[in-house]
This record gives sequence, C-alpha cells and structure tokens, in this order.
Amino acid sequence: MTSTADNVLRLEGALTMRTAPALLESGRQRAAEGGLLVDFSAVTEADSAALALVLDWLRAARGAGHDLLLHALPAGLASLAALYDIDGLLPLSGGASR
Repeated sequence: MTSTADNVLRLEGALTMRTAPALLESGRQRAAEGGLLVDFSAVTEADSAALALVLDWLRAARGAGHDLLLHALPAGLASLAALYDIDGLLPLSGGASR
C-alpha cells in the first residue's frame, strides 16, 4: 500500500517479493515526474525485492533528471544494501535508517 502527497511517496506495510511488483510502475512514474522523497517509516517488512524496487525508481528518477531521496529506510533493507555493496548508491535523507 502507498499514499502520495506532493513529492512524497509513503510506503506502508510489507514491501516484499509478493507486494513489490504491484508498486513498480506507479513508483517509476512518480520518480520520472519530479523530485521524490520515498518514505519507508510505515513499512513493516522489506526484502530484496524492496531493494530492487528502490534501484529501479532511482534509475527512473535519474533518467528523467530528477532526485530521489529515501527516508526512514528499514535497518534490514540498509543491511541488505551493505551486504550487496550498493549502500553507497542509496540517496538517504536525514533520519534515513531506523
């Protein structure tokens, strides 16, 4: 589940292999429209599919010349990014990891 307001995309609930595919296109579109802050503060579970989703949205934003920032990135997701040695690619906002 997601909600949107202005340039903020608030993700809610589980963000897993089961739920991520449904968010792919809408996130791509939002990222391509303008600068975007993706808020993970209401995400209850995240797996590698969430990381793939973020990377796809980041590619879409940058391809359109826009910024994308991640807020309240779950610690497990940050840990996965570090494990894959791609944590340096993630543009974190203040308070990005919980």
